[in-house]
Amino acid sequence: MLDWVPAADHLDLLAEPVAKAVPDLKIDLRATAIDPGLADTAAFCETYGVAPEDSANCVVVAAKRGGEIRYAAVMVLATHRADINGIVRRHLDARKISFAPMDDAVSLTGMEYGGITPIGLPEGWPVLVDENVTRRDFVVIGSGLRRSKLALSGSDLVTATRGEVLLLTL
Repeated sequence: MLDWVPAADHLDLLAEPVAKAVPDLKIDLRATAIDPGLADTAAFCETYGVAPEDSANCVVVAAKRGGEIRYAAVMVLATHRADINGIVRRHLDARKISFAPMDDAVSLTGMEYGGITPIGLPEGWPVLVDENVTRRDFVVIGSGLRRSKLALSGSDLVTATRGEVLLLTL
């Protein structure tokens, strides 16, 4: 059973960059502790009774053009796959795009792999939110740590991250 509590009152459940960002947010953001061994989406949803369509994954991508690497976060429902090599690559005006290597994603975000969230990302990173996420009244995302999760509405996710809403799935 998940015990959703106000995230701002439980910053100990959040990775440091997320905890620093939360007090400035003017949204309804909830947090809950989970078993870190069950942080991966499928295991989390099955164990805690959360529908996969109520869970959104954050993917960090590395967009390359002219020797420059730019990072971005892509948010997509667990039931969908983002078109990284097409829509996302073109939107970021990249010649080549790939998932960021795990070590880079962890060191650049200050978050744990498998818990990375778009809240508290480094300044200047674009956050691309699939429009299907924005339609959810309740969506579970990472907290920056594998031992907890955050929940908010899809529209609040866009507000919290100043995200760009796109149709990212085919």
